[in-house]
Amino acid sequence: MPATSPKTIVPDTAARKIRVILADDHAVVRQGFRRILEESPALEVVGEAGSGADAVRLALEKQPDVAVLDLTMPGGISGIEAARQITAKAPQVRILILSMHADEAYLAEAFEAGARGYLLKDSIDFELVQAVQAVYKGSSFLSSTLTTNVLEDYLEYSRTKRSRNRLSVLTDREREVLCLVDEGKSNKEISQVLNLSQNTVETHRARCMEKLGLHNTAEMVLYAVRKGLVC
Repeated sequence: MPATSPKTIVPDTAARKIRVILADDHAVVRQGFRRILEESPALEVVGEAGSGADAVRLALEKQPDVAVLDLTMPGGISGIEAARQITAKAPQVRILILSMHADEAYLAEAFEAGARGYLLKDSIDFELVQAVQAVYKGSSFLSSTLTTNVLEDYLEYSRTKRSRNRLSVLTDREREVLCLVDEGKSNKEISQVLNLSQNTVETHRARCMEKLGLHNTAEMVLYAVRKGLVC
């Protein structure tokens, strides 16, 4: 039997394009965004929206890889609210927010709503394609014109909020126990103040430590001091 020649495998060099939707209430601005994006052979604009509500509908209909949303849009649904709704209903869609505001409050709100990137409009000509590609790959992107101070302020804001959220998981009784531990009281003294058995105090204390990720009395005291807890 004659030998069979191996099949020649032709590699598929045409990688799938990143599918993008654009949302801005100014048609001329959207056209500018589209022109910048479509100059890249790796990107494809599959839809445009003129409001936050339309952006949400378009994202659910087209299921793009990336939604580029202007921060401020008419109709009661801002870019941030649109990001929040898209993230809730189509979490696979990555969000890039475009904004005029180099302010950590807007930055924090955008990321909390599910955005992966925050790009200032004065950087769009140079960074829009890079930002879309970054958020598509799962990375975060911040405009290079955002100062280090703004980024540091945002990170501190996030750390503080996460810390407060951790404290909110405690019950009122656990908070009371934490406060009394901070005052240097023993389990016996805490039981007398709160009119509880020592075993109950120990249970509250253990749950408090578990919820906050603490390991001993010293860490509990330090945590209470840093959070400024007052009984």
